[in-house]
Parts: sequence; C-alpha cells; structure tokens
Amino acid sequence: MPVIRLAIVDDYEVVVAGVARMFGAYSDRVAVVELDANQPVISDVDITLYDTFAQPEADLDVLDVLLANPRAGRVVVYTWVFIQRVIDVALAKGAGGYLSKQLPAADLVDALEQIHRGEVVVDDRRSARSVVAGDWPGREEGLTDREAEILALIVQGKSNAEIAALTYLSPNSIKSYIRSSYQKIGVSSRTQAVLWGVKHGLMIEHSRIDNWRP
Repeated sequence: MPVIRLAIVDDYEVVVAGVARMFGAYSDRVAVVELDANQPVISDVDITLYDTFAQPEADLDVLDVLLANPRAGRVVVYTWVFIQRVIDVALAKGAGGYLSKQLPAADLVDALEQIHRGEVVVDDRRSARSVVAGDWPGREEGLTDREAEILALIVQGKSNAEIAALTYLSPNSIKSYIRSSYQKIGVSSRTQAVLWGVKHGLMIEHSRIDNWRP
C-alpha cells in the first residue's frame, strides 16, 4: 500500500506537532504534510485529519470547508465527542471516518489505511480515557487534555454556555473543569486565566482552516 499523505488541521501548533509525532514510528505508512498556518494549502493529500481540540465539532460548517476542498482527499474527524447525532451529521456530509483521540497510534494508522482504501470507519475508544495521545498547550503545567481545551475556549472569549454547546459537555462539567484548571495554574478569575493562556500557547495566532477556504 502506498504511503498515505496526511494533513492535520487544528489551529494550535502544539496540537498539530503532537499528532504528527505519533506517526514518527510509521513513516513507511503515513507521511505528515506539515501545513504552515501562514501559508495557503499547496499540497494534495490523501487524508485530512480534522482535530477538534478547541475547534467546532463536525456538525458545524468547518467540516464543510474541508470537504469542499479538492486538495483535502478524504476528511476524517479526530475527536472526543461521540454523540450519535454528531457522528451521523459528519458521515452524511461525506466524512470518511470519525475517530477517537484515545486510539493508540498503531490503531489510528490502521484506521487511516482502511479509510484510504475507501472504507468508512467509526472507532470509539471512550473507555480508554487513560490513554490520551498527542499533545496540547498546558500539558507540561499539569493540565489534562480537556482542561486545556476549556481554557483555550475561554481565551477565545467563549462564555460557559458557548463552551458547553461547543464541547457537548454539561454546564456543571464545564464549571468543574474550570475550577480544576484554575487551581492547577494558580489563578482565580477569568481575566487571570486569559492572561495565563495567552502566555502559555492557548491563543490562536493563525487559523489553519482559513487556508482551506476557496
């Protein structure tokens, strides 16, 4: 099977780099095409992996942008959110796969190869919450993946209600993540959290999705 040319779409550099590193041991099967957020898309790829960290989920129009771009190949959603309605919307739009961020690298590569062969793959590994691949801003400071995502959305200016809607988490869960993340980074207010986030890589400087728009 030819090496799969893969693009990773997420607006956070550390997230993109973290996912790319997962494929380091599989360079004979997957070649990550690094996309500079400052540059237009110029490479044709076989698969575009849409990482939803602090991004809209697959039922919103960001997925449409990728699906409409002929350079994107097959579009795959890479997410924590496994709600049947969202999965159904993504597949109805034309997504070639809907994969859990809990997939070990070997299983992720296997799934991408299935998708490259023309199969539609949905793989939910929510039961393996202890196995979280990749990287995210604030990890070195002790933030979990979800805490970092909530903080990133706060830095984007989202309200608690907007964050709950975007992540499909309950308002109480959002409050719990905020409390735990604030405690870990030593802040007590939203303003302090935003300042901390800006300093620690939780602010978007360039939007990768803009490079995929016509």
